[in-house]
Amino acid sequence: MKKIINTIDAISGIGGWTSGILMTGALVLALAEIAIRTFFSGTLYIADEYSGYLMALVTLIGLAYTLRERGHIRMMFLVHILKGRTKTIYNMICLAIGFLFCIAFTWFTGEFFWDSVVNETQSMQLSETYLALPQAFLPLGGILLTLQFLSELLKGVAVLRNDIEGLHIYEEVDELGR
Repeated sequence: MKKIINTIDAISGIGGWTSGILMTGALVLALAEIAIRTFFSGTLYIADEYSGYLMALVTLIGLAYTLRERGHIRMMFLVHILKGRTKTIYNMICLAIGFLFCIAFTWFTGEFFWDSVVNETQSMQLSETYLALPQAFLPLGGILLTLQFLSELLKGVAVLRNDIEGLHIYEEVDELGR
């Protein structure tokens, strides 16, 4: 079980790094568009479209990493009241609901992607981008997030068993920022 948890956490970490690289790519694209407009009175024509694709990819690929690092916004009023085993079980129930939601999300985004593949959908923009390419990251991000929810559930099982050696388990704290 620990090997599965650590493998999923590592995959989520790769997703986080990939998100950072894609964000840098979006920044470079925006800066290139600014430079070309300023110095050459021209345009790349694709900067807005591809920046949008990159921002969607950054978000979806980075969701699992954000969950792993406890970066998602959570309603914490009930969690602060609960202690010990009850708190862990409550968190596991919330994680199970998120896990089920992510399975559905992955399924529906997979259908959306597959529809674009079958119909060979292209962008209405000047680039006429084959939309299956950026849409492929929708189910991929869903799979990563689903796996991370599974990892967090398994971490809850490990906590209940008091067998957390070798696992990176982040606790919620009251201070802002973590």
